[in-house]
Amino acid sequence: MRKVAVIGVGMTRFTGAQPKTAVELFAEAAMDAITESNIKPKDIQALFMGNALSDIAEGQAQIQVFAADYLGLDHVPANRYENACASSSAAFRDAVMWVASGTFDIVLVGGTETAAKMGTPLATRTFAAASDSRYEYPCGLTFPGVFALLTHLYSRKYGIPLERLKRQMAQVSINSHYYGARNPKAQFRKEITMDDVFNSIMVAQPLQLYDCCPFSDGASAVVLACEEKAKKLTDKPVFVVGLGQASSGNLASQKDYLPRLIARELSAKQAYSMAGLTPKDIDLIELHDCFSIATLIALESLGFFDFGRSGEAVERGETKIGGKIAVNPSGGLKAKGHPIGSTGTAQVYEIVKQLRGECGERQVEGAKIGMTDTLGGDGGTICNAILARGW
Repeated sequence: MRKVAVIGVGMTRFTGAQPKTAVELFAEAAMDAITESNIKPKDIQALFMGNALSDIAEGQAQIQVFAADYLGLDHVPANRYENACASSSAAFRDAVMWVASGTFDIVLVGGTETAAKMGTPLATRTFAAASDSRYEYPCGLTFPGVFALLTHLYSRKYGIPLERLKRQMAQVSINSHYYGARNPKAQFRKEITMDDVFNSIMVAQPLQLYDCCPFSDGASAVVLACEEKAKKLTDKPVFVVGLGQASSGNLASQKDYLPRLIARELSAKQAYSMAGLTPKDIDLIELHDCFSIATLIALESLGFFDFGRSGEAVERGETKIGGKIAVNPSGGLKAKGHPIGSTGTAQVYEIVKQLRGECGERQVEGAKIGMTDTLGGDGGTICNAILARGW
């Protein structure tokens, strides 16, 4: 298997509802990635796109073939991935494998979504379709409800009083907004306080508004190349050194592990093994903070802190830049935004920029190895990637 490197990245600003189509947003991000890669569209041999909702949001299926045509990728294989919030992460994983196998030398991978334009009622119903439509959604269970249940379960399992846990979760959101305020691509560029969190409306008890990520529109794109091509095209290649993916069924099928998400632990184990690394080697992570409790659960499943102890680490500042592990210096889903199909490769975008030292006041100094973590549905799909410079 050949080494595979990221040679260019692009990303739109993440926003609320806007008039651009998902294809137009993707073209914007993709052209930035192509230009940065010092290639032409004709050099790209395949397109891998994450997109979950365009059939409903825009009435457009086969969005990937129209994006390929729009970009001038004449007649290349173009595939769309629908893995809920992990759509473009799954696309990224497969794209890396196709290049590593020798089938393609240069490919384009990314994601796009216009979820915000659907409005809250339709978007909520559509998002819930990624849970079990026969046994979960008919009971009124939406994703805020899922993570509210996980919050209560986490509190009980680890003996953490709910009010203390809520303060730990609030600090997660405060950190995300602090970094989002310093990210020109972020949807929410404002800092918040503990009072802001506790004075916000209740969404699904005990989750309040500032515990939850927004609906977002946006796109992201990455150009991948084999090592030989990468070294000719850029002096800053960032290599993909570890990949993992695992799946689970509905929440009932996960009952033996909750609030841990076993698919994440299996996926992360694959990525660490492939890279020959451990959690101690990771300098920063972009993880799936769709809700503040999700950050605490992820940090433990990924091996950064003991189970039930990540909230204490957040309180001590160990997840800030300069701490034990820099978590979501982009602002994460919480502040940067969460356009479903775009989120995974947007995480890759941030890691690549960080490893190149291009993130200004939110730069993780000396960062050499970064990780992404993306969750689809209520633990149904988990994807992880580890990237490194100078590998």
